[in-house]
Amino acid sequence: MNSLLSILSDHWDDLLRGAAYTASLSLVSIVLGIFVGLTLCFGLISVNPVIRIASKIYRSIWRGTPLLIQLLIIFYFLPMVGIGVPPLAAAVIALTMNTAAFQAEIYRGGLTAIPRGQVEAARMLGISTFTIRKNILVPQMFRLVLPSLVNETISILKNSSLISVIAVTELLRTSQQVVATTYRPFEVYFLAMLMFLIMTVSLAALGRYFERHLGKSEKKLAHAV
Repeated sequence: MNSLLSILSDHWDDLLRGAAYTASLSLVSIVLGIFVGLTLCFGLISVNPVIRIASKIYRSIWRGTPLLIQLLIIFYFLPMVGIGVPPLAAAVIALTMNTAAFQAEIYRGGLTAIPRGQVEAARMLGISTFTIRKNILVPQMFRLVLPSLVNETISILKNSSLISVIAVTELLRTSQQVVATTYRPFEVYFLAMLMFLIMTVSLAALGRYFERHLGKSEKKLAHAV
């Protein structure tokens, strides 16, 4: 117990900085993944067979292969074709492209739950496809898929520990550095585990809060109508 407290007091700043780095990278990847995932989602349901098949291939590759391999390929392959990518950029690209594939399936499931009559009515009124998606489909879809999206965010947060293999100083990499100086692996990794747990539990609680808030808003709107 004393060694745990000693490590916490001596290296708290380093571990906290690593945790903040992990959270920031995960947040950026999730936000970027939302835009890529939405594009991919509509590609999966596109009437254009070329776009639909290309979207399915992307989805299959990024959902069907380990994130660690995806990360290493991006980090080592791009410099081979003359594109210099620093470790941080490689990490963001890999996490974004990975989560986009999973988010696309989440969004597609949400879209199928929205009655088709809304789209048909909007088209009869002459509303463009882009406006229908932006003002009718996407807002409803996000309310429906919020729990799944929170779970995906938690998954990316945990998987971000893999980026330590390309020397990005996130929480796990920072923990490894602390272990190298303290020779106390159990205590250090236990603290890292607690920090990951705090972040994931906080995300889950935040997701439940927004879910309840959206539920209350919908009930008020229903009563008003």
